[in-house]
This record gives sequence, C-alpha cells and structure tokens, in this order.
Amino acid sequence: MLQVAFIRENKETVLKGLTKRNFADAEITINKVLITDENRKSTQTELDNALAEANKLSKEIGILYKNGEVQKANILKEKTGQLKEQSKELTEKLSQTATDLQEFLYQIPNIPHDSVPLGNNEDDNETIFEEGTIPTLHEGALPHWELAKKYNIIDFELGTKITGAGFPVYKGKGARLQRALINYFLDKNTAAGYTEMQVPYLVNEASGIGTGNLPDKEGQMYLCGVDNLYLIPTAEIPVTNIYRDVLLKETDFPICNTAYTPCFRREAGSYGAHVRGLNRLHQFDKVEIVRLELPTNSYKALDGMVEHVKGILQELKMPYRILRLCGGDLGFTSALTYDFELFSTAQKRWLEISSVSNFETFQANRLKLRFKNSDGKSELAHTLNGSSLALPRVLAGLLENYQTPEGIKIPKVLVPYCGFEMIN
Repeated sequence: MLQVAFIRENKETVLKGLTKRNFADAEITINKVLITDENRKSTQTELDNALAEANKLSKEIGILYKNGEVQKANILKEKTGQLKEQSKELTEKLSQTATDLQEFLYQIPNIPHDSVPLGNNEDDNETIFEEGTIPTLHEGALPHWELAKKYNIIDFELGTKITGAGFPVYKGKGARLQRALINYFLDKNTAAGYTEMQVPYLVNEASGIGTGNLPDKEGQMYLCGVDNLYLIPTAEIPVTNIYRDVLLKETDFPICNTAYTPCFRREAGSYGAHVRGLNRLHQFDKVEIVRLELPTNSYKALDGMVEHVKGILQELKMPYRILRLCGGDLGFTSALTYDFELFSTAQKRWLEISSVSNFETFQANRLKLRFKNSDGKSELAHTLNGSSLALPRVLAGLLENYQTPEGIKIPKVLVPYCGFEMIN
C-alpha cells in the first residue's frame, strides 16, 4: 500500500506509474485519497480542539464549584455536555473517514520500477534471457496429460471424482517424483542461505491484507466462511506475515526464508485447452523463497534471486527464458517482476513456472514492517519473494521434454531424490 505522504509529495510520479499500469481512473482515485486525507486531518484537529476545550472547562468547573459559584459552574457544565456530544460525532466521523481513506488506498496498485516496460498484457512482456536447447522429440511424442495416463502416474479423473476438476491425484512414481522435486528445491534453497519454515495453510484476513492478497478483487482465494479463514494461494502470505507488526534492526537483514506448501487457487474463469492437465490447477505444490531487505539492497537481492532460480533450471537441463513483465501484466503489489518460463516441447508453448518480484515498501506499509536505521529512525523494509519453484508446470515440462520411446528419463540431479532413473 502506498503511503499518503508519498502520494502527496510525488503525485505526478504516482500518476505516471499508474498510467504505465493502465490503471483506470488513476487521477480520480488519487484525488479521492488526498481530499479524504485532508478531511481526516481537519476532523482530527476539530476533535482535538473540542477535547482540549472540554478538558479546560472541566478544570474551571471544579474551581467554580469549590468557590461556591454553582450557577456559573452549571452553565459551563452544559457547555461541556455539548462538547462531549460534538466530540462523539467527530470521533465517528474520523473513524469513517479513516476507513474510507484505507479503502481508497487498497484500490491503488504499487508503482512500477523505472525498468518496467510499457505494455497492455503478456504479449508485451520483454524477454531478457533465454537458455537451453529445445529437445527434438521422437515421432508420436505425447503431452503430459497423455503421458500421465499411459504410465499411470497422475490420475486427473480420480481427482475430479474426489473433489472436482483441478485437483489431480499423483500415484506411484508420479507421487515420488513430486516429493523428489519438493525436497530438491528445498535443499537448493537452504544451501543458498534460506531458512526452511513450516507454516499454516490457512490465514486470517489481516494476513491476506498484509501481503496485498486481500481485498481479493479477482475472487481467487478460497474462503472458509465459518471461521473466516482463507486457504493460502502461496506460501508468501504466511511466511511474510511472520514479520507483521515487527520492528527490526539494520543488523537483522537480510532475512531469507523458504517454505514448501500446497497452494489453493480458485482460478475463476480459466477454461480451454491451454489449462489442460497440470497447466492450471486449483491445488498444487510450490516451494517459495521470501526475503526482507534494506531498501538500499533490495534490487541487488532481486538479481540474486533470479540467478538462484536460473541455477536450478540449469541443473534440471530444461530450456527456459526470463521475461520482465510490462506495466499491464504486473501484479498488483509488485514494483518489478521477472517471470521464468520453460518450453514444453510436446505442447509447443512456453509455460510460466516462477515469478520473482520486488514489492519495495508496498507490503511492508500494510504489514507495519519497519526497522530502526542508523539514525535511530523507523523506516519501512523492502519485501521480495519468488517461486523456487512451482511444481505442476515444472513436472509437465519434465515429463514432456524427457520422454523417449522407452519411457520418461529422470534428470540426473533428481535421481538421488526419487530413487529411479526411468518411468516406464
């Protein structure tokens, strides 16, 4: 969430950034924020004056009663009653104005970094790196959903029977390969200095608001209505909220955490051939990395996270590319995002497998996540996160790109984790 002071002092910069995002009614929304904040401040001043006046009169009333001047005291007492009623009305007005201001601020996305390219959608994203050789598959090569059925490693129909579409059941070597990928990703992350965490899969509303996932405009989060808890769409939410309402020291940074969790997304409105099989699910597994950084180091840290994910894909020996997302495709909370995509040879298309993002102070402001700087002043930290990695499309690409007429080879780096070299 942007700070009101920042908006007021940098109005033209904010409007320029929102224009890059194609944010509708940017100027109207920004003006609402500024006007509402002015109303909040003037109401607060009125309230403070009324309370101060009431407090002053109360002291005078005490002196008058003490001196036996009852009539004068009663006149002032009537006036304090009016001030109390006025204060009550001003308190209610102040509360409503603060709520309105918060709601307006919740509508405003983060300001893009200067390096974010202009664009309307994913077609305008900028490819900044590409590596790996796209394999030539044998005649009759299959997409992963056919391979899953052929080798009985993932059962989509059984998942539909148990729950519904988008909840697959992994079986036999499919389940073991899934577990192998999770352990491999976690080991790579912890070796790079990330502390492994186990976190809840359900979060409260305050946690969702803290990371910018709530208010949920797209309706992507599953709500457990009886308890008002949300199933997490990513481990980013519980891991980042560990530090909600925390005051850190400069020496605490960097803070680097990793966590494996299942993730739950409604994916409303997603239909068609492009979401077949593992391409888009309602429940899937993901290993996440989360960093808290000093503002002066966050973009260097972002580059390091990108290099870390590159290293994993290089070991898996899968063709991939890195995109810098344009303003129109940038996530609501992000200032700069790099997407990783691997090439699915059987589907002849790129599949997104990771997003690595810097949120700057946007989440920290919602979380009240601050640190004491060298001058002893309180300052907002920067938060970052990345998929390292999301399993479904990694598994889809692995099955398709490593298939042979004899079966599916397992990447050499994963063999010690799963205990077999071939699925056949």
